[in-house]
Amino acid sequence: MKKMSKIPLVIFLLISYLYSNSQERLIPAITPIEWLKTNINNPKVVIVDLRPYDEYQEGHLKNAVNIPGLKSLFDENFFMPKLDILKKIFSDAGIDSEKLVVAYDNGDFIWAARFYWILQTLGHENVGILKVAYGKELMNNFEISTQDTVALKSEFIPRIDNSKIETKLSTLLSIGNKTIIDGRQEEHYDGKKSIAKRFGHIPTAKNYACTQNFQVNTTGNKMRELSELKEIYKDIPKDKKVLLYCDGGADAALNYIVLQELGYKAAVYDGSWAEWGNDDSVPIENPSKK
Repeated sequence: MKKMSKIPLVIFLLISYLYSNSQERLIPAITPIEWLKTNINNPKVVIVDLRPYDEYQEGHLKNAVNIPGLKSLFDENFFMPKLDILKKIFSDAGIDSEKLVVAYDNGDFIWAARFYWILQTLGHENVGILKVAYGKELMNNFEISTQDTVALKSEFIPRIDNSKIETKLSTLLSIGNKTIIDGRQEEHYDGKKSIAKRFGHIPTAKNYACTQNFQVNTTGNKMRELSELKEIYKDIPKDKKVLLYCDGGADAALNYIVLQELGYKAAVYDGSWAEWGNDDSVPIENPSKK
């Protein structure tokens, strides 16, 4: 009887595994505006605007739904929100397993990136971030609306992929065993500034600020070409998994997308410095004290 009682669970896990590995990639991770132009009327495409609601109200891509990044993609402790909350947010936005989701934000790219990483962690592979942030270039290429888009609700079914997320414990065990990348600005990495009570960085971490991934542009910030990004990250070996962190898991998510596109196996430490920097039991390095 014990063996029979385990069969449904085994079947469920097998189906979940096969589903998560069977999705054909139908949208580029860093999505050119030409792709969106071609697919703008595709009923399977969901456009998500990650900017604050007041900015969304002033103008957004027609049919884009608003999911404010800072408000929606973190809990009160800057972790990923609970599964039932995310399930409702994504279902209300009309996202299900059949949808191709393209996200954009105000030009920081970190809100669209965190959204992307969360969706992938919950088993939805067909998501991309628009290569160009909201600004004049998008306004000149797409119809702009000031009316709120109310999506046709769908049913988002999470299928968690644990390979894309790291914890404090797994990060501690990764020191000396995996490549660790700090996506914060240099002054935070060097211990001159901190959002936490402690200053510095996780031991052995290398500093690659996520702002290197894009160019500031008056017509709308733009992600760098992969050839440029490859040069930026050329010294990172591909024989080890890359663990990414930042202050709260958004900057790291942008590095996650780029490294994935460059052929690395990467995961984000969700708690990041907000958790690590406030825990006296875990080690740090502080170059500013040397």
